Amino acid sequence: MSQAVGPNCYSLMIEDKIMCTHIDQTDNQNYHVPTMGVGTFRLQGNDAYQSVKTALKLGYRHIDTAQVYNNEADVGKAIVDSQIPRSELFITTKIWMDNLDPNRFLNSTQESLFKLKTDYVDLLLVHWPLNDESIPMSRYLNELRKAKTQGFTRHIGVSNFTRKQMQQAIDILGEGEILTNQIELHPYLQNRSVSEFCQKHNILVTAYMPFAYGDVLKDKVIQAIAVKHKVTPAQIVLAWIVQQGFATIPSSTKSKNLASNLEYEQVQLCAKDMASIAMLERNHRLANPDFAPDWD
Repeated sequence: MSQAVGPNCYSLMIEDKIMCTHIDQTDNQNYHVPTMGVGTFRLQGNDAYQSVKTALKLGYRHIDTAQVYNNEADVGKAIVDSQIPRSELFITTKIWMDNLDPNRFLNSTQESLFKLKTDYVDLLLVHWPLNDESIPMSRYLNELRKAKTQGFTRHIGVSNFTRKQMQQAIDILGEGEILTNQIELHPYLQNRSVSEFCQKHNILVTAYMPFAYGDVLKDKVIQAIAVKHKVTPAQIVLAWIVQQGFATIPSSTKSKNLASNLEYEQVQLCAKDMASIAMLERNHRLANPDFAPDWD
């Protein structure tokens, strides 16, 4: 049985672990997206395998990977070895820029499914937009739509899109088609204009790198709030993200950290806590490659 825990959010009991799940109110109504996922960025080989296998054992059901991470096969093996029914899992992967060409898009998607050892993913994202317009957005987003209509994915979305690019995507795909925009978001980079646009258009914000490679965990404000609540700085950051109605995908190779991250649910930040963290914004962007868009 589910119980309400916040706007558009419900608790879902899975193997004695309560995981907050977002329900999109448009095209994806009544579909559960686990708010807390496990990311696999920078994890390869046995590190990726063990991280995912451990996370699944602890109760995680949302697994995030990408073609460019070069770990889809490791993630797929961990999923199979967990013996958890596919219907209980939410698997996300992302199409890399080299595969946005319509001649490669669907073939690369099938290659990802083969590596992940699944007939479909729950969410397929365009990893980065093409700013040079060598391939018009309409062409690769129409391929993304085809991946959904052909059953390769249940939902589609984007990653690292600006407000302008999200509006273009909505114009191409229509309102309600984009489930999420996966963006860098943490107390030092709060991405407010993008997240506000997402919320206005019923697009779930998925925060990656929520700890800014550990930088925010050393922050005195975060640490003071953690001491007050008698929890870890990581749990404070995760609670701050989720209380805004966002999902997040922290990664770790340590079982202790993976388990601890799940305990963010025990934290309820007050308005003063939230306001104190909001003051930490400093445009501290870490994911900013040469091909990145002109950020909002």
